[in-house]
Amino acid sequence: MTEEQLSQGPIHAVHVELGATFAPFGGWEMPVSYSGVVAEHTAVRESVGVFDVSHLGKALVRGKGAAAFVNSAFTNDLDKIGPGKAQYTLCCTPSGGVIDDLIAYYVSAEEVFLVPNAANTADVVAALAAKAPEGVTVDNCHRDFGVIAVQGPKSPEVLAALGLPTDIEYMGFADATWEGVPVRVCRSGYTGEIGFEVLPRWEDSEKLFRAAVEQVRTRGGQVAGLGARDTLRTEMGYPLHGHELSLEISPLEARCGWAIGWNKPKFWGKETLADEKAAGPARKLWGIKALDRGVLRAGQNVLRGGEPIGETTSGTFSPTLKVGIALALLDSDAGVAAGDAVDVDVRGRALRAEVVSPPFVKTSTK
Repeated sequence: MTEEQLSQGPIHAVHVELGATFAPFGGWEMPVSYSGVVAEHTAVRESVGVFDVSHLGKALVRGKGAAAFVNSAFTNDLDKIGPGKAQYTLCCTPSGGVIDDLIAYYVSAEEVFLVPNAANTADVVAALAAKAPEGVTVDNCHRDFGVIAVQGPKSPEVLAALGLPTDIEYMGFADATWEGVPVRVCRSGYTGEIGFEVLPRWEDSEKLFRAAVEQVRTRGGQVAGLGARDTLRTEMGYPLHGHELSLEISPLEARCGWAIGWNKPKFWGKETLADEKAAGPARKLWGIKALDRGVLRAGQNVLRGGEPIGETTSGTFSPTLKVGIALALLDSDAGVAAGDAVDVDVRGRALRAEVVSPPFVKTSTK
């Protein structure tokens, strides 16, 4: 995709004003950083940061039995939550591959709002539409709403200053208004810190983002970009579709079995995933923490005794730990455990590292 073909979100002009650097991601031109990834990352861990993630997809499933239909399709069990709650779930193929991981907002028995990943929105909508029963509609609302993430210990202060609700349980949401316009506020995030994701209408997103930036900066926080979002989620061991989850990487391999409602009568891929669970996945996601200086990146071989036992799926420098970290799929037959010594092949150099059970850092979303 050429630069001219990249989509831009409703807040793009503000990012230009703020001096952001940009890069393509999921078909969108995304702000990577403003003041520097480390500073933005640290602000979220210690104070507060605000992200524009309006590139995320949005879809609406409506009609009689809409929630029951979604529950029959995705892995997690919507019956465990109710109206006003959201849930992390997976859209799988019959063979157990992951079309996408997403958040489902349970609005009512007849309405479920979905937030998939940007690049996979059309695939999720198409998969649902192809199976939807009579009377249930599936609409792609990608450009109907923006998404503004306010994350960090001081995020409740920012929301309160904006006049938005903060007394929301983790993974709960509330519909509210801001300066007379509708917004949806969810107590969720992708950083490991307490945080909120605010969904205004597309056309209201820029004004709300500017107001959020002002409140964040008043509290010593930072505007944060895609770079910090990636370092934060990697420290938490959170999967990124296309890296830790894909059509070739199952939920069980990615440690996402907790997001599977095994007792449900059905969901896409249930039979295959149940067989995999019984046999045990052939590989499993682990953390890798560098003991030597060096840059860890995706696609590097992990070695033990000189023999490859897996490959890194994501890698970065951890601003919190001040060392290189990575996520890696390691062969189950290798019998690795937390604390084991391994090497990572970094351009032909064996970099000493330690196996870690993610997350790399201890934080609290609650």
